[in-house]
Amino acid sequence: QVQLVESGGGLVQAGDSLRLTCVASGRTLSGATMGWFRRAPGKEREFVATITWGGRVANYADSVKGRFTISEDDAKNTVYLEIHNLKPEDTAAYYCAAAFKEPIVLLTKERHYDYWGQGAQVTVSS
Repeated sequence: QVQLVESGGGLVQAGDSLRLTCVASGRTLSGATMGWFRRAPGKEREFVATITWGGRVANYADSVKGRFTISEDDAKNTVYLEIHNLKPEDTAAYYCAAAFKEPIVLLTKERHYDYWGQGAQVTVSS
């Protein structure tokens, strides 16, 4: 089993930056594909970013390209999501997810992920 815990959310102003952190326990993330998703009020959860552990290959939703950066820290078994130039439409609960598949590939669909965190709320005021 893998436990994922997100942190770093909060109330921010438009134009600000923040970094979300997802710490994994219970299993090393070596060989995993990690993803970030978000659910805005009244909307379905959507894909934001994904990265293959160790391969440093990443992919992003078109709506966040250029402002969001996903990264990993092997030593800390942690994945990050940096968000720059926050917009009110970025307001959402952000979820970290992990998948252990072979071969290791980028994953953009919720159904491909095995483990999920509880989410971190990000609220952007205009």
